[in-house]
Amino acid sequence: MPTTALTPDELDAQAARLHDTETWRQIVTGWDLTIPAPGSPSPASTAPPAPAPADDWRALLSVPVERLITDTVRALPPAAPGERPLPGRIGAILPDRLHAWRRVGRPDVQPSVHLAHARRILIEWGWQNTPYRLRNIRGARCVCGAMLTAHRLGYGSAETVDRAGAWLIAELRSQGWTGLIGPWNRYPGRTAEDALALIDATIGRAARAGQ
Repeated sequence: MPTTALTPDELDAQAARLHDTETWRQIVTGWDLTIPAPGSPSPASTAPPAPAPADDWRALLSVPVERLITDTVRALPPAAPGERPLPGRIGAILPDRLHAWRRVGRPDVQPSVHLAHARRILIEWGWQNTPYRLRNIRGARCVCGAMLTAHRLGYGSAETVDRAGAWLIAELRSQGWTGLIGPWNRYPGRTAEDALALIDATIGRAARAGQ
């Protein structure tokens, strides 16, 4: 897979542009609309249902079996990251381009899975909020930096990183933050726990949308 030379701020800007497209806005604002709103029956529901045999358990359901299955699958948590360990502390401080060989032969992943790997990087290598820096001297990453590092380690294509970033921005908008990810990450008083909570919420949001 091709690699990317994006910086955290470039990733941030690309994710924002993707989030602001009409197609993506429809995705991120419609993922939770699985049933009609109360009092707004669909056209199909206006016709009386066909009688079901008394012993047919399906007659006890208020929604179709197929919808129950779909809703259950969408509610499942994202797949956990694979058990391949991260490079050690020396790997944390090496330039990301030196990890690009790890992408060879790696399949693409969903945005929620990519974010789970970024979360793991923040836990094992640390989180930091130095303005306009991918990492600090110890190798700790900002949120966007962790996403770029996860990509270089083989977890998701460049397109997947953009989609994961768009989901992050969607989650930030739902929390009332109108700016980009980077300014949120370096906002005074921000903590590592805040960063992990944001990623966890975004993982759930993307996974419920099937991404």
